[in-house]
Amino acid sequence: MELLHVNIEQAGYDEQESVIQGVSFTLEAGQLVGLIGPNGAGKSTTIKAILGLIKKAAGEIRFGGPQGTYAYIPEHPILYEELTLWEHLELAAAAYGLTEELFRERAEELLTRFKLIGSKHHLTTSFSKGMQQKVMLILGFLTKPDVYIVDEPFIGLDPKATKELLDSLNDERQRGAAILMSTHVLDTAERICSSFVLLDAGRVVAKGDLEAIRQSCGKPEATLFECFHTLT
Repeated sequence: MELLHVNIEQAGYDEQESVIQGVSFTLEAGQLVGLIGPNGAGKSTTIKAILGLIKKAAGEIRFGGPQGTYAYIPEHPILYEELTLWEHLELAAAAYGLTEELFRERAEELLTRFKLIGSKHHLTTSFSKGMQQKVMLILGFLTKPDVYIVDEPFIGLDPKATKELLDSLNDERQRGAAILMSTHVLDTAERICSSFVLLDAGRVVAKGDLEAIRQSCGKPEATLFECFHTLT
């Protein structure tokens, strides 16, 4: 089942110049697609275009699935200074119409998984960068959407938190969700992603599974890291 269809003809921030052109791909249920490329390649612009945050954009973005819902987990935490962790979760639950029973069940499970259960009534301004990133992950997983759009999720996470994230992503894939993940951690991406979209200078230079990426760079035994440096 197709959960996200992306066909960005062009998008940018200036009327005279497009940052990305001809970026197209799809996400199917259960897929984890890695959006990779060097700094300035257009990854952030692609994500913003998908989210409808760029006025100068042409093309088509279509969400599918049973609910047609998505969650965006940004690279930098966006939190309210005056709210506790639990209040952030309550706000998200109210916005998405979760029942009290379902909210509490999911919230307690996620807080336990990410080792924040003891801090649920603390202000998030007192949290470390890694803890704040965990909050963003919990907020994303709380609503169980059809599609996750995750931007550089490993920044600030320690090895245990990284494992919890990977386990959670795998659980959501098993449920049938699709995930688009922008990352520079190529060894992890090679291990967990089912396919890739490789951007350079605002265009797709290769896409598909690792075998397809290897064919694009002409190196049948290359790692994703080696393909990245050949193609960009």
